[in-house]
Amino acid sequence: MQSKTNKKGGITQIFVDFITSESFGGIFLAISTVLALIVANSSLGHFYHDFFHMRFGFQLDTYFVGFSIHDWINDVLMAFFFLLVGLEIKREMIFGELNSFSKAAFPAIAAVGGMIVPGLIYYGLNIGTNSAHGFGIPMATDIAFALGVMMILGKHIPLALKMFLVTLAVVDDLGAIIVIALFYGGDISAFWLGVSGVIVLLLLICNSLGVKSLLVYLFFGVLLWFSVHLSGVHATIAAVILAFCIPVKAKRDFSHFQDSLNHWTTNYVKDSKQNVLLDSGQLHMIHDIQQIAVDAQNPLLRLEHFLQPWSAYFIMPLFAFANAGVSVAGNFDFSIDHIFWGIFLGLVVGKPIGVFLATFACEKFGIAKRPDSISWGHILGAGMLAGIGFTMSLFVSALAFDIEESKELAKVSILLASFASCVIGVLFLLFYGKVKK
Repeated sequence: MQSKTNKKGGITQIFVDFITSESFGGIFLAISTVLALIVANSSLGHFYHDFFHMRFGFQLDTYFVGFSIHDWINDVLMAFFFLLVGLEIKREMIFGELNSFSKAAFPAIAAVGGMIVPGLIYYGLNIGTNSAHGFGIPMATDIAFALGVMMILGKHIPLALKMFLVTLAVVDDLGAIIVIALFYGGDISAFWLGVSGVIVLLLLICNSLGVKSLLVYLFFGVLLWFSVHLSGVHATIAAVILAFCIPVKAKRDFSHFQDSLNHWTTNYVKDSKQNVLLDSGQLHMIHDIQQIAVDAQNPLLRLEHFLQPWSAYFIMPLFAFANAGVSVAGNFDFSIDHIFWGIFLGLVVGKPIGVFLATFACEKFGIAKRPDSISWGHILGAGMLAGIGFTMSLFVSALAFDIEESKELAKVSILLASFASCVIGVLFLLFYGKVKK
């Protein structure tokens, strides 16, 4: 009986570990994508499209306050995703792989090369057409999918290669955010841009004064989102700016938390009576412990850890489900300019070439050195996986095109290119690993 219990507990623990692992985020995205394709191509297809285009909000006299459900997901919920991305970038810049030039240069230059070459391929194929504005679509890398594939490959690739791809994807996300802010906004309103600047100044003042309450920053963050949205700049940038204003230092040192625990343990806990109902002193002690525990936590990491599961298990899968539902039976006009080939060649061919050439030049010119455990074959394989654009590419495509036919063609192109990049990258790294052995 004992062995059965242990076995059951072991299987449960393995399942929990898998669900909470980094790779599951990518797998969950894939499940949501497949589910969206199944629903969109079933008898429920028209309900699927009608639901996400339905307006949600309230009527104020003759003015409607709200968005379509699709825009609530893409503009509002995705703001929390970009807030998380901004927090991760700031953490990496202070504590991680981007905190020094020597560590950041090699993967950062790889990310720049992996953005420029795909963008040039797309723009070169579509220059002079109405679709040239979509050059930002093949520039992006989906970190969740790419890391999910990396985790599945496991021991077939060196750990340093995973760190290289993580850092590359972080810089890639930052680049994508800059591209979105600069090229995919609307008409600029000087007034609302000025209001946004004032709110950013208030956030910086709060940070310099040592304000640690996340509620204060989130309050100003909501105001910043509205002002940036009304300014004509895409509101994505508001979430990233807010992330960079979140304080890093905790309100109290961890040593204060340890001293308080030791004091309560020594002078109070041992003398307390063991009753089912807690007395007022015990309740007061628990409240104090909770407050001091919060004060000892890093605000940036606390917000990041709070947003991480919401992003991985709700926001990103919902975004994928709302945006990946393309009717396969639809008559796609692949001759609309060169959208398909621009996206497909940009992600499948441009990404690995851009990453490889940029890193090769980086080492040859002595800017930064390639990690010892990573070969040029590994770099090429990572570049192939970086061609999994999916989430960010879908996000940019929704901003790049106004015509529905172009949007649908872009979605199909992204799905095919990301799938091709995934398969080619996995097969290449597995084959290269065997040859190297």
